[in-house]
Amino acid sequence: MKRIIKKVAVVGSGIMGSGIACHFANIGLEVLLLDIVPNALTPAEEKKGLTLESKAVRNRLVNDHLANALKSNPSPIYSQKFASRITTGNTTDDMAKIATCDWVIEVVVERLDIKKLVFEQIDKYRKPGTLVTSNTSGIPIQFMSEGRSADFQAHFCGTHFFNPARYLKLFEVIPGPQTSPEVIDFLFEYGSKFLGKTSVIAKDTPAFIGNRIGIFGIMSLFHQVKELGLTIEEVDKLTGPVIGRPKSATFRTVDVVGLDTLVHVANGLYDNCPNDEAHDLFQLPEFIKKMMENQWLGSKTKQGFYKKEGKDILSLDLDTLEYRPNKKTSFATLELTKTIDKPIDRFKVLVKGKDKAGDFYRKNFSAMFAYVSNRIPEISDELYKIDDAMKAGFGWENGPFEIWDAIGVAKAIEIMQNEGYQPAAWVNEMIASGSTSFYTVKNGATYFYDSASKSYVKKPGQESFIILDNIRDTQKVWGNSDCTLFHLGDGILNLEFHSKMNTIGGGVLTGINKAIDLAEKEYHGLVIGNQGANFSVGANIGMIFMMAVEQEYDELNMAIKLFQNTMMRCRYSSIPVVVAPHGMTLGGGCEMTLHADRVVAAAETYIGLVEFGVGVIPGGGGSKEMTLRAADLFRKNDVELNVLQEYFLTIGMAKVATSAYEAFDLGILQKGKDIVVVNRDRQIATAKQIALQMAEQGYTQPVERKDIKVLGKQALGMFLVGTDQMVAGQYISEHDRKIANKLAYVMAGGDLSEPTLVSEQYLLDIEREAFLSLCTERKTLERIQFMLTKGKPLRN
Repeated sequence: MKRIIKKVAVVGSGIMGSGIACHFANIGLEVLLLDIVPNALTPAEEKKGLTLESKAVRNRLVNDHLANALKSNPSPIYSQKFASRITTGNTTDDMAKIATCDWVIEVVVERLDIKKLVFEQIDKYRKPGTLVTSNTSGIPIQFMSEGRSADFQAHFCGTHFFNPARYLKLFEVIPGPQTSPEVIDFLFEYGSKFLGKTSVIAKDTPAFIGNRIGIFGIMSLFHQVKELGLTIEEVDKLTGPVIGRPKSATFRTVDVVGLDTLVHVANGLYDNCPNDEAHDLFQLPEFIKKMMENQWLGSKTKQGFYKKEGKDILSLDLDTLEYRPNKKTSFATLELTKTIDKPIDRFKVLVKGKDKAGDFYRKNFSAMFAYVSNRIPEISDELYKIDDAMKAGFGWENGPFEIWDAIGVAKAIEIMQNEGYQPAAWVNEMIASGSTSFYTVKNGATYFYDSASKSYVKKPGQESFIILDNIRDTQKVWGNSDCTLFHLGDGILNLEFHSKMNTIGGGVLTGINKAIDLAEKEYHGLVIGNQGANFSVGANIGMIFMMAVEQEYDELNMAIKLFQNTMMRCRYSSIPVVVAPHGMTLGGGCEMTLHADRVVAAAETYIGLVEFGVGVIPGGGGSKEMTLRAADLFRKNDVELNVLQEYFLTIGMAKVATSAYEAFDLGILQKGKDIVVVNRDRQIATAKQIALQMAEQGYTQPVERKDIKVLGKQALGMFLVGTDQMVAGQYISEHDRKIANKLAYVMAGGDLSEPTLVSEQYLLDIEREAFLSLCTERKTLERIQFMLTKGKPLRN
């Protein structure tokens, strides 16, 4: 029987519960969010004359929790208007409403007795067949459903989301003793397809997979940090982006998550894993005990491993337990990796280091490799689940077995033995059998070494994905140093950028033109998409800066014209061009998206025209396109200036959508045409499907627009008065006014005496002229230089 989820109940509205509720609202579901009734009035409620029977009081906890979640940054919800999909209530008055829900998720405090009381209530009101799951991070699933009805037990299991639920992709599904296989299969598929998660089926072992390995890694570091004489800044430098981990690295991450949360899980592992060979590592070091006594729990108590005083960030000295100014850190080993772009390619170099960093990596990876190899088959029968869990739950770019492969399995064993560690017996058996890696790629699919069958087995669930790394050697059609063109099959090409930060310079523009040339001659369509951290941070402003400083204005003019012409080719080629943005999609990356035939955006796309930050206007067709889109919204008898002003402010305020759904509100994505995918792993495959569908339906090359209504002096006058007022009110600088007035000139279509219909080329020409004139301004060059050196905008 096909199972459909239309409405979800979330019981427990704390940070995690509200976050889960918001994510279900994100994907379009109706959500019932419940929490307990308060047992006392607040002074404010007493002043208003409210009683404990008032609905506002009875729903106070749930409403306050949800309101706080919706105000938090980063936001748990794709668009604030999606919050209307959530209805709140309390567990005393509203529990019966779960009879209307298809799935009930428990997210109450981590106490078995309280959870069992909640499940008793849920069992009383749920309709047969309703899914019931717990978001526990460590309580054994087998204990929770004891005493419940047979139907409850068959439809009950653990579904562990990681916090924040919107952003972290791990979704652990943990079967209970009686859970129906159909329920497990359904939740696994639902997590991937609808929630956009990396679903991992975990065994019912302490802390499951993600936290078991993640907490081991952190506790291992806690014990190593003093032994190796490292400061917390040094550890964070060594365990951050250089090895493909989040910028918050180790100690900053603990501050954000909360030391008490980490200690709770570590204590649970110490108590419940007596036979773990690393059992003693889960004991808290003295400095952690002292921090707990002092309530130095991190961000929530305003101090932890780091503390902010005024504008200064202080660091905790683990020997004295006193705060001191931050120390700059540098290691010779890290310098050797600066020219290596991908973290996966750095590990071989890092473990050879001759300094303290090299010592750290050898010891750290040795401990981790030994630990993960010993967890098979205890926590997972398949090694890939451990890698998937660490990447999706902790934001690692590569899992431990992938890192081990990158160093070389045999080489890593040698390092481990020098550090006093041994891998599990199955790893030595694998090497002895002639298998030299944990993973291999065959026919574009990933295979993993299965220790039970002693053979390579195809990793499941790849049918919905296209992994560019897996077709790099077999499907490459063309490439240069900045991009690679692949054949995805069925006559659809894919252009991948791999310039620094995926910036768009001469190499990428050449690649786009080459890709369209080839597609027009021999293929059916083109996808422009990559699987890097971000789609593109925009045009190569370093190149623009050099040309402007050298006053090579003819060359700069030609470069901008090439950019504009290339964007227009995306729009006006004879084959469909589908752009697949994700992550940061700024400036030129946004302009490319604006010129696609169709856009398949990842839900987590942060997109906008941000050129004002470097002292120019969008010059690759962005100003033209926003003018065109505003004009297409003009309606008879409407105030056209209001629509144009809205689009003008989107550029002038450098607005960036914080999700693909917000991009619709800004006019960057178009309703009824562009689509959003929640699971980024499916994005390239979906974009390919769309391109193929367009080709098969008979794609016709569009005709360049010559019917764009511009308002001339009528709009220009309004904009100029507005920028004068902004300067007078000291909201913007003189140079901001100069940039805004240039944009106003373009979006008004110049100083035409009356509204006129103009062509796209007309707008492109005045856009390019405005861009070039701003590049001659000293203050613009200061802004570009500041962005290049400091990585943030200068307001001068």
